[in-house]
Amino acid sequence: MANIGWNTQLKVRATMKSEFEGLHAVVTGAGSGIGLAVAKKLSSLGAIVFGFDISEGDMLPFATYIRCDVGNSQSVTEAYEELSQHTSVLDILANNAGIGAVGTVADATDNEWSQVMNINVAGIGRVTSGSLPFLRQSTSAAIVNTCSIAATVGLPKRAVYSASKGAVLSLTLAMAADFVKEGIRVNCVNPGTADTPWVSRLLTLTEDPVAERAALEARQPMGRLVSADEVANAILYLASPQQSSTTGTVLAVDGGMDGLRLPK
Repeated sequence: MANIGWNTQLKVRATMKSEFEGLHAVVTGAGSGIGLAVAKKLSSLGAIVFGFDISEGDMLPFATYIRCDVGNSQSVTEAYEELSQHTSVLDILANNAGIGAVGTVADATDNEWSQVMNINVAGIGRVTSGSLPFLRQSTSAAIVNTCSIAATVGLPKRAVYSASKGAVLSLTLAMAADFVKEGIRVNCVNPGTADTPWVSRLLTLTEDPVAERAALEARQPMGRLVSADEVANAILYLASPQQSSTTGTVLAVDGGMDGLRLPK
């Protein structure tokens, strides 16, 4: 647009249709944090968004709330039954819902292992399985899983959480292989420590939240936490119909934590 007038550029941009216009999307964990950021961005670009979460949170008016506990098969089934009253087609599934855990394997309880793996890993499996009849009706179906830097880098006192996210990374690749012939793309994002309500709650439990936050910022080469919007932008990139050849990809959004080794 460099050779046309500014007013003409503005008119052209105003009439340009977003690649997400009219697409139907389900975002799990859409009530807050990264899920909320994804719902907001998709909605602003013309997508019709449905938020699966155990509570409405702040997703309105960006998404239609559908109650869903990803850790419970019956709840997931009921959520898709409700979704079917709104649409028979799903173009985007953002598997973002998850929970954390702090401690080493010596600290972990059987209940903690079961709960974290059930929600973070099996939850993606349940929600994805329920989405398939809808995704198969799309001409540009995409699934994006929210994984973590914990899947590829050893972090202290994150044993159970890291194990679950390592499983999410492997599950992403397996799902990509399973559904590629059906035209359903599957990718994941690996955020570094993100500035989300969940991280803020963890910090409040420490003896010195200010010092702990500074330590989290310092371990990322860019010197700050990743924002929810930055992760959401990466999720939208992978979900976009314009990335029709991108599947089985792991996209790091971690301030350089995984790939950079800077001198101190």
